[in-house]
This record gives sequence, C-alpha cells and structure tokens, in this order.
Amino acid sequence: MKVVILAGGFGTRISEESHLVPKPMIEIGGRPMIWHIMKEYSYYGYHDFIICCGYKQHVIKEWFADYYLYNSDVTFDFTDGSSMEVHNNVAEPWKVTLVDTGLYTMTGGRIKRIQPYVQGETFMLTYGDGVSDVNIKELEAFHKEHGKLATVTAVNVGQRFGVLDIEQDSRISSFREKDDSDGGMINGGYMVLDQGVFDYIDGDKTVFEKEPLKRLAGDGELIAYKHPGFWKCMDTQRDRQQLEDLILSNSAPWMRWVSEK
Repeated sequence: MKVVILAGGFGTRISEESHLVPKPMIEIGGRPMIWHIMKEYSYYGYHDFIICCGYKQHVIKEWFADYYLYNSDVTFDFTDGSSMEVHNNVAEPWKVTLVDTGLYTMTGGRIKRIQPYVQGETFMLTYGDGVSDVNIKELEAFHKEHGKLATVTAVNVGQRFGVLDIEQDSRISSFREKDDSDGGMINGGYMVLDQGVFDYIDGDKTVFEKEPLKRLAGDGELIAYKHPGFWKCMDTQRDRQQLEDLILSNSAPWMRWVSEK
C-alpha cells in the first residue's frame, strides 16, 4: 500500500525555519521531520511513498537525490578527475515519488493531483509535520474491517484543528471547525483512503479538511480510528523543541525502529 505525505504548504506558523526549507524538512534529532514519518511507516512494512511537493520543493528533491551523501561516509578523490567512493552505503527499502502539486494548491487539490500515482488502490495519507506511535498495521486492518471510504486517526490534544463528532460505532457523524469550548478528539492525520474519496474533491482550491471530510461524514463514509497514545504536530518552535527534547532523552515514542532494536 502506498503512503502519501502532504509536504507542499508554506508552514507559516514556524516561519523562523520554514523561510529556509519546507516545514517537513525542518530537522529534529538531526533528521528532517519527513524522514521520521517515513521511518514510522517503514517500521510497519510500508515502503512506497508519494510526496506532495509545493513550496521550496527543490529542497526535498535535492535531499532525496543526495541521500547517500547525507547518510554515508564518502571519499572524494580529486587526483583522478574527482571520483567518489561511498564506504558504508546506508540505504532504506524505500521507493519515493516526488510530485509537484503546485505552489498555492490546497490540501484537497494536492491529493487530487496524485490520483494517477495510486493506481486505483487504497492508500495511506498523512501530514508532513506530525509524528505518532500509532500502530499503522492495526489502522489498516481497522479500515478494511469497517469498509468505509475514509478512516482518520483520532487523537485527543489541545484544540487547534478540526473536531470529530464520533458515534459509539466509531462512525464520524460530523467534521467541523474547532470551537474554544471543544474537548473532543481531532483529526491527527494517519488516514486510510479508498479511491471513492477523489469524487469528493473538486480541484486545486479544495481544502480537504473542509468540504470533502464534511461530506464524507454526512454520507456515513468517514470513520475514526481512536488512538490514545502519543501524537505531536510540529506547528511552532515550541513544538519542535519538545520533539527535540524527547529525542535527546531517548524517550521519543514514535521512534520504535530505535527503541526495539
């Protein structure tokens, strides 16, 4: 199953960093946020990625193009015409497709643009600025069991995002903008989507978290996988520092590929 990562936004809330690189390329623990997300999925056996690029997409493309250089010991020999020898070839089992989804395209439009790359299959979707210890294999099984067009991972944190009204059978009855009095669960990304979701997206100006998810909820086609564990979005410098501190203290819950070695 392919994993789609939204990585094209401007990241204005963390502009101290994002004026230089796209938000998913901001580093925590010496690695870009998007690397951490991909390692999460890869831990569970998902190795085929489609990255929706936009703002400063060249930074993302250059980083992947030079992945060996960033992660291996290299000798450059200029005496014989500048040859290069990679000593410890650090490779990931990844296939990565980088797609230009437009500079000003909204989230729904970015998803619509990668439709040809998912080839009629069910696919994963998440945001390029959040990490979690959600069990992705269990998430996929939950989606298949319930047979809805869309599953979102519901997490309970401070209210900055759209709120989910969840029924007892895990069906989402409505998807709405947050309210100051809300204490409900929110959309934490880590979604599983069937092809029918594309019918709910009009074009580049469509914000996926607004009309499409609201319509899916109204049609009974949106369901919540409730995750009580760790989830953190890197929305501000404070968020970034909190994630950095977890890594430095060897207590980052999402880094299972390290903690379970």
